[in-house]
Amino acid sequence: MGSRGRAGSAWRGRLAVVALRLLCVLPAGAPARSAESSFPKPMDNVTVRQGDTALLKCITDKKVSRVAWLNRTSILFAGREKWSLDPRVVLLNDTAITEYSIQIRNVDVHDEGPYVCSVLTNKKPKSSKVHLVVQVPARIVNISTDITVNEGSNVTLTCVAIGRPEPSITWRHLLKRGNKFLSEGEHIEISAISKEQSGVYQCSSTNDISAPDVRTVHITVNYPPSILSAKGTGAAVGQKGVLQCEASAVPGPDFHWYREDRRLINGINGIKIENKGKQSMLVVFNVSESDYGNYTCVATNTLGNTNASMMLYGPGAIHDVSRAQLSQHFSICLLWTVTLQYLVKL
Repeated sequence: MGSRGRAGSAWRGRLAVVALRLLCVLPAGAPARSAESSFPKPMDNVTVRQGDTALLKCITDKKVSRVAWLNRTSILFAGREKWSLDPRVVLLNDTAITEYSIQIRNVDVHDEGPYVCSVLTNKKPKSSKVHLVVQVPARIVNISTDITVNEGSNVTLTCVAIGRPEPSITWRHLLKRGNKFLSEGEHIEISAISKEQSGVYQCSSTNDISAPDVRTVHITVNYPPSILSAKGTGAAVGQKGVLQCEASAVPGPDFHWYREDRRLINGINGIKIENKGKQSMLVVFNVSESDYGNYTCVATNTLGNTNASMMLYGPGAIHDVSRAQLSQHFSICLLWTVTLQYLVKL
């Protein structure tokens, strides 16, 4: 016999001794009859949720002369006398004297285990055992904190939950167009993360005992600027010309405007530059013939820069305003100028 079997036998032996001793000293109830009694009736195991009340029933009859409730080797009640010091354990009154049941209020995990209703009938001790199972709702106890990484990095998220029975864990990526299921388990690994994989990740833990416990992690993915749109415009001499540039980047982009290799300064020579979020607008007031030509919008952040060219042209000029030119051959001198200026700013 293994150690577990020996331990179980020893426990049952000690319990029987306690029950016998207890029943021998209990005050007598109704006198025993000669007929054999089938009490106490067998009990089903009882399953309750943590914090609820457990009802342990022991059905007897008038043939039973002595009765007791035991938990492991501890005596809870002997007859109507309470031996337990736990105020959560109460004996239910039964006027018919056919039920000897107890309640355990605000049940916790340490209450789980075997309970025995032991009776004496016809001078023969009998017992019925019930096992109390305590279920605990799933609860997330540890989850990764919000993180910021550069595009192309590897990311691992962790979500740890406890509960009885053991909870399952599900990861989802919350998107505007709907949630995307990713995987099950405590960990999720994202290799070479892209900017499209940024956002909120949801960990949901459940064991069907109560509503799922849900927590979230936010991943910010840094990436260099990319031009989304660049719009040139036509304007007559003396009128106002507006050029527009939009770029996506994290951290958000800084914008600079150039005419040829010359950087344009806000408020000088009739120029106004308005930057708001990922958009920039160059306004040329009182357009002259010398203002016509090519303009370059440069978007930059700590991870890099990009640019796009567009035209300010006069009436009658042939120009495709719907097509922005992303300059792949921007002046090396200008690129160095932009980079140095940004580094000095930092």
